[in-house]
Amino acid sequence: MVIKRKEFIQIGSLATASLMVPKFLKAFEGQSMVLPGNKVVVILQLSGGNDGLNTVIPVRNDLYYKARPKLGIVKDKALSVTDEVSLHPALSGFKELYDDGSLAILNNVGYPNPDRSHFRSMDIWHTASQSTEYWTNGWVGRYLDSQCKGCDKPTQAIELDDVLSLALKGEDIKGIAVKDPRRLYGTANEKFFREVMKNHKDEAGEQPVDYLYKTMAETLSSADYIFKQSRMHPSNAEYPKTELGTSLKTIASLIYSEINTKVYYVSLGSFDTHINQDAQQNRLFTEMNDAVKAFVKDLKQQHRFEDVMLFTFSEFGRRVNQNASNGTDHGTANNMFLVSGGLKQKGILNAMPDLADLNEGDLKYNVDFKNVYATILNKWLKADDKSILTRQYDYMNFV
Repeated sequence: MVIKRKEFIQIGSLATASLMVPKFLKAFEGQSMVLPGNKVVVILQLSGGNDGLNTVIPVRNDLYYKARPKLGIVKDKALSVTDEVSLHPALSGFKELYDDGSLAILNNVGYPNPDRSHFRSMDIWHTASQSTEYWTNGWVGRYLDSQCKGCDKPTQAIELDDVLSLALKGEDIKGIAVKDPRRLYGTANEKFFREVMKNHKDEAGEQPVDYLYKTMAETLSSADYIFKQSRMHPSNAEYPKTELGTSLKTIASLIYSEINTKVYYVSLGSFDTHINQDAQQNRLFTEMNDAVKAFVKDLKQQHRFEDVMLFTFSEFGRRVNQNASNGTDHGTANNMFLVSGGLKQKGILNAMPDLADLNEGDLKYNVDFKNVYATILNKWLKADDKSILTRQYDYMNFV
């Protein structure tokens, strides 16, 4: 069969859009029941650099209001969790999680020699590298590599997006990016692709074409499998009709299915609030709050909340002082939320930022984010964190 240029482009588009690797894809054909008790991680990336000081608010600290005369959130509008600390007004569901012992808050999370570039700092968080190192694989991807040395059913990871993040790219195994299993299934089952596969024959000297055909064949197989698995035990819970709400509902359905996926990844943004921060952060937090609240309620009703750990991160925090545009500029250390029915430590786990001791106007980090990764890998996923992260980091006690 002679392939036409138009067909080559269409086949390549399907293969690259789903960002799958043939060796990895075949694993989807084998079913592996994820029973209650097996732990799952859901990573929620707050893209753009969320302002942590207006997320977990030091409402009794005069330095906070001095630095933010217009942007500071006054105590009577914030959601009080302790005498000293409140949450952003849009995070009512997170306050409920705090009150019932399902939320842990880590302050001052960062890394040595921080970088204020969105792209570079995100790479550091995705790879779990030092700020002086440049790696091409991600920490979740290396976890996938470590789970399957030559086996035919590796642990899987799924990102609810059209493009796969560096975090999920390993040396041998990569996660899969799929925004909507139904849409991928529909695309994969278009008559054109089925006809192309039906008529294809291997031809010598056509390695690039053969590779695309092979990748497409495995993409079709995986699209069928993921879609069917997501329909086996669909979540019937009510979720907000937002992008994050839809993504978390899909994740819940896959958690209840037989798909062997231990890590799910989803993003929300942009939190790059250089101007008019109040409205943008409030809108994004409302979407996050409502979606996570529905997700947790769903997991509780299905008795799976103890098995799921959701955590948030952002590539950096913001400057302590507001800028002239009622916003904040790129900063350094930040806070993280950890949400689970399986937490061993709850509430505010460490001291709030010291606003009297800044580094050129920025918060000083005192928790390396790689300690969080090491803890989740070792204590939650029962993985060899030292080999995955390439060095030993300190374990924490939230699990």
